Amino acid sequence: MKNGKRIGIMGGTFNPIHNGHLLLAQRAQEQVLLDKVLFMPSGNSYMKENVLETQKRVDMVALAIRKYPDFELSMIEAQKSGNTYTFETLKFLTRSNPQEQYFFIIGADILFQIEQWRNPEQIFQRAVLVCAVRDDYDIDAIHKKGNVLAASGADIIYLNMPRLDISSTDIRAKVRSSLSISELVPPEVAHYIEQEHLYYEED
Repeated sequence: MKNGKRIGIMGGTFNPIHNGHLLLAQRAQEQVLLDKVLFMPSGNSYMKENVLETQKRVDMVALAIRKYPDFELSMIEAQKSGNTYTFETLKFLTRSNPQEQYFFIIGADILFQIEQWRNPEQIFQRAVLVCAVRDDYDIDAIHKKGNVLAASGADIIYLNMPRLDISSTDIRAKVRSSLSISELVPPEVAHYIEQEHLYYEED
């Protein structure tokens, strides 16, 4: 039994980071009793194209989490050249910090995609999946999928989450349409997007 800290991982492109990401991390910290949550912006994602340059996404994450003492920016994937893969990140973390226990925080949509990721069994070996579930989701389908993944070694914790209709795609669309995003992202992030003139044109 590991006796180190319980570390959450919030990965993603964060293009841009928004209030939904922060609420998910807070809920995970509270419900799973995490000592710390690592916010881990991706560098080159092999699953997404036309992503804003890494440094600007990193800057926005740093601004968004600076008020939260238990949230920490991790540059492991942002600084990696070439494609980034979750199983490699977890291999690095667990070898560097063998006493820590890692919890990979995901949305329910990822539960249905993760088998297509690179070496998913290695992800299951090295981290507990913390899956956000909203009231409007098909709970039976989620648990059925969870049982399939458990047969491959996954340990899954289901996280109760309110419905939040916030997505990075919609935020970028609102910026292009000159609509307010003040209720969707932290004020520091909204200011940064305006200051750097981000997302005003489609990438």
